[in-house]
Amino acid sequence: MPRTSRRFPVSRHYTLGMSYTALARRYRSTGFDDIVGQEPIAKTLQAAIKADRVAHAYLFTGTRGVGKTTMARVFAKALNDTTPEIEQAIMSGQDTDVIEIDGASNNSVDDARELIANSVYRPMKGPYKIYIIDEVHMLSTAAFNALLKTMEEPPEHVKFILCTTESHKLPATIQSRCQRYDFRAIPMPVIADRLGFVVKNEKLKAEPELLSMVARLGNGSMRDALSIMDRLMASGEKKLTVELLEGLMGLAPRELVGTLIDAFADGDPSPALDAAGKLIATGTGPDQVFESLIERLRDLMVLSACGPETTLVELTGDARNDEIERAKGFDAAGIVHMIALCENAQRAAKSSPNPRALMDALIVRLAMSEKLADVTTLVAQLQGAGAGKA
Repeated sequence: MPRTSRRFPVSRHYTLGMSYTALARRYRSTGFDDIVGQEPIAKTLQAAIKADRVAHAYLFTGTRGVGKTTMARVFAKALNDTTPEIEQAIMSGQDTDVIEIDGASNNSVDDARELIANSVYRPMKGPYKIYIIDEVHMLSTAAFNALLKTMEEPPEHVKFILCTTESHKLPATIQSRCQRYDFRAIPMPVIADRLGFVVKNEKLKAEPELLSMVARLGNGSMRDALSIMDRLMASGEKKLTVELLEGLMGLAPRELVGTLIDAFADGDPSPALDAAGKLIATGTGPDQVFESLIERLRDLMVLSACGPETTLVELTGDARNDEIERAKGFDAAGIVHMIALCENAQRAAKSSPNPRALMDALIVRLAMSEKLADVTTLVAQLQGAGAGKA
């Protein structure tokens, strides 16, 4: 899948004697033009400012690490656009006119009343006093009730930006007074593109498959992906590899999992059990084996059903070519059955005193699935023949 080039902001690196700043903070977007993964929302908010159609309250909702607070700061900066010093203060959460509140630790009715009391005072520098309330769903019922009156009839100089990962916990009365924007999970190629930029800017190198794997582990969250990359860079290695990631995160070695699946295609339980034993020897637990098999079999199922050009499999380079070739040894219907067997074994292993035995039994069954299918077909045919004679 082609990657699009993009200019990303970079804050200053730390120097000797200064504390380290996490990648997620140093590479945080600072303007609408460099927002990553939420471009439609950025364009809409930008257009609202240009058209002078800015509402008094906004609700940003979505899973963690997808840019809600960053978008709130960028929006606030655009509304109170003044000097570079003020813009920097807004983006660092230190501006006097843009007040950031953590709903989890400031959730009482007294906190809400203090906010309301201070809102009547006009901003000191910019045109608006903007309240960014993060994790707003954590406010108490009394705090919401206190806040409601101000949100119904706010002073003309006040704007509210509410951020939450659980919008269903907000009272309908609060939601109805906000313009709502749902932040989507950031696509894997977008995260991988961003990670590639970060690695290059940090003057390091990384295997292309490493970037894809970290992006997938981020599960739609840019912050989570950058946190993983932070841990990898802390190793001090100049080239970041898949092997380094597997060791750091305790992942099942990809090559061994591939060998195990190849043994399933060959229909021989002996090398399959041998490969599973090597996985366990690396420190991979049975549950991790189940997870890895389900993930890899899912990719093979999609490739088998949709063809090698499908965009539903988020693999690149040699890893994608290997899976395309591997998928030729299976059919989609058979893989569906294999995934179901893995899921059932995984569930049973959670309450079993001997999960290794269940894992080995699964491995043998998957390796002999075609033979077992042939036996089932033969029994059905014999039963049908007997019924015909009767």
